[in-house]
Amino acid sequence: MVDVVRSKKPSVHKRTPAGGAPTAPRSAAEAQRADALEPRIDIAAVGELLLGTWADARRESREMIKDEAFWQIPGQPMPEHRERVLGQLHRFVDAGAAGRAYPVEHGGQGDNGGNLASFEELVLADPSMQIKAGVQWGLFGSAIQQLGTTKHHAKWLDDVRTLKLPGAFAMTEMGHGSDVAAIGTTATYDPETDEFVIHTPFRAATKEFLGNAALHGRAATVFAQLITGGVNYGVHCFFVPIRDENGQNLPGVSSEDDGVKGGLNGIDNGRLAFDHVRIPRENLLNRYGDVAADGTYSSDIPSPGRRFFTMLGALVQGRVSLDGASTTGAALAEYIAITYANQRRQFDSGAGTDEVVLLDYGKHQRRLLPRLAQTYAQFFSHDQLLRRFDGVFGGEHDTPAEREDLETLAAALKPLSTWNALETIQECREACGGAGFMAENRLVDLHHDLDVYATFEGDNTILLQLVGKRLLSDFAKQFKGKDAASLARYAVGQTAGKIFHGAGLRQLGQSVADFGSTARSVELGLRAEQQHELLAGRVEQMVTDVATALRPASKLKPAEAAALFNEHQAELIEAARAHGELLQWEAFAEAVEAITDAGTRRVLTWLRDLFGLHLIEKHLAWYLISGRLSGQRAASVSRYIGRLCTRLRPHAQDLVDAFGFAPEHVRAPIALGGEQQRQDEARAYYAALAASGEAPISEKTLRKQKK
Repeated sequence: MVDVVRSKKPSVHKRTPAGGAPTAPRSAAEAQRADALEPRIDIAAVGELLLGTWADARRESREMIKDEAFWQIPGQPMPEHRERVLGQLHRFVDAGAAGRAYPVEHGGQGDNGGNLASFEELVLADPSMQIKAGVQWGLFGSAIQQLGTTKHHAKWLDDVRTLKLPGAFAMTEMGHGSDVAAIGTTATYDPETDEFVIHTPFRAATKEFLGNAALHGRAATVFAQLITGGVNYGVHCFFVPIRDENGQNLPGVSSEDDGVKGGLNGIDNGRLAFDHVRIPRENLLNRYGDVAADGTYSSDIPSPGRRFFTMLGALVQGRVSLDGASTTGAALAEYIAITYANQRRQFDSGAGTDEVVLLDYGKHQRRLLPRLAQTYAQFFSHDQLLRRFDGVFGGEHDTPAEREDLETLAAALKPLSTWNALETIQECREACGGAGFMAENRLVDLHHDLDVYATFEGDNTILLQLVGKRLLSDFAKQFKGKDAASLARYAVGQTAGKIFHGAGLRQLGQSVADFGSTARSVELGLRAEQQHELLAGRVEQMVTDVATALRPASKLKPAEAAALFNEHQAELIEAARAHGELLQWEAFAEAVEAITDAGTRRVLTWLRDLFGLHLIEKHLAWYLISGRLSGQRAASVSRYIGRLCTRLRPHAQDLVDAFGFAPEHVRAPIALGGEQQRQDEARAYYAALAASGEAPISEKTLRKQKK
């Protein structure tokens, strides 16, 4: 199969005329005139827009992974897959692609944004390879870089970058995943020997799900409760050797293999436990907290809570990169499914014409095109996230406020993109029928591998709760010093429909007579400004409602306050999700505003509208219950989505071609011309048979002749 794929030239897709496949034959002149009137996107320009700020880094990474040595082999046994992935990481080092974010003096380029941009593209080759690279250089190495100081950099970073020192990132425990502050592993300082004693006091404190822990890691950055002088100063990070050069566990270190997982089986995930393992005091990564030889603890951040979140915030790049990698994974699935749908034919039109290509069916458009719009939105929002990340970690905008905003933005976007990737890949798999279930067409393995993206680097639901709390905090600042009556009046004002009326949408008895038709009315009434107001109004209303409900908590006993919060937790998380969706829509709108080519701008405006209306349709129940849309207008939203899908259908192939994937990135036969070749062969056969005069007549024709 590899030889076949490599010998394929990129398939050439003819642009479909407006409205999809014609229902009746048209003259060449008619087809030419219709095509000339139809706006078209500048595929190359849109491709650059999607590649974003670090386009060159992405292209460099994509070029590297055209080499089949980086490709996942479907069905490869786990032991062989693990060794293949380890070998691929050594190829990164040989290509100079490792540790791009590290300081120049340690072989890096000091390029934080470019580092993540290039890393995200690796999902096209093998997600196991991408994540193992992330463990080595983005977690293990970054913990040393971000939480350590120059002495730690000088001692270990060169060996981390060159893979002489493979490592694990030991934060998660069996008993505590997202609740890092409550982990059980301890690091107790012994002033008599100037050492920390790393210990796993019970089974649930065993470090779990760690890449490189089962086989390849020789050291780990271990998160543990720092105890000195009988005082627990909270979670800190320590460099702990775990294996010798022969791969044998060091004294006091035990490891277990997690074995076969639901995906990412090229990574040797495993568990680590420590039985009073002693390490030098200098192995404390002490950027944010230190222990002197006599056991005295010191930190430039006096607040334990602030210190803890600052340390974790230094490792936010994992969430940022998963947002981008998930978006690229979804885009790959859409490229495969839409290309196949443009070539695969099924059922005739009933008018005696050729069988209809799948993408000409309205339901097929409804399945795929809104998800394509979602992925475009994610590309644009991710580039904004990546720019903010680079500004903070590059030092240009490194302030506590910017770091907090970065953490909140990453926590808002990563859940949406990882969930969407899973939903999109599954929809694309089903849209390709049985062919989508074949491993060679990649969709099944891609879903398996990206499944855990919704869980690691922060469970999605927990991350959205973090965002929700930030929204409540920002909301509270607006009403600091004001009484409950002020808040109540604000809440009532929101419910009465401030945003609703601002969007020019009447609440009840909404008439479409203004513009003569429902379709025209909804189109004029739900353009960019109105979409934004509806999406923003939903966030504002939901946050207001939760804040109002939680306001009594400040006067309740702790247990009662916790119960009240728990009662409204689901609402808070849903508000956070709505906030993330709003951010994605805004990023899409800003990207459209920057486009100068008229045809491109028009088509991407339709795509942005499809995304916005898709979000509104998804939450129609809320808009109806809240009185933001009438029943009549709500029904019109769904009909207009259908109109937008029809408009966008001729541009679907252009929009996925703009992703810029080469055949070596796609590697799915159904999207590399194989299906088109089969369809052309079949049509040529029937055409020749008809021309020969030897074609059998159908039973229906025979019956008509007899009548």
